[in-house]
Amino acid sequence: LINGLNRACEKTSISNNKIELIVDEIELQLQQRNPKEINSSELGELILHNLKTLNEVAYIRFASVYRQFNGVNDFIDTLDNFKASKDFATIT
Repeated sequence: LINGLNRACEKTSISNNKIELIVDEIELQLQQRNPKEINSSELGELILHNLKTLNEVAYIRFASVYRQFNGVNDFIDTLDNFKASKDFATIT
């Protein structure tokens, strides 16, 4: 988890301490839920949720690996969805 976040956050303003805090928050969320098991897609979405509000570049980098982008259209779709969700958050 930390390795994936470190790669996504390379050359951004996100510190190693912030990455560790994200991991700690996710671990806490997972410990508090029932059942305790989580599949990789749920974990990936939790990470993306945290990155979405933190850093756009890290979000797209992580999404490109996690969602296994196959071409530029995958990037465009994700960027469009990201922008739409940010525009919606600004309105509400």
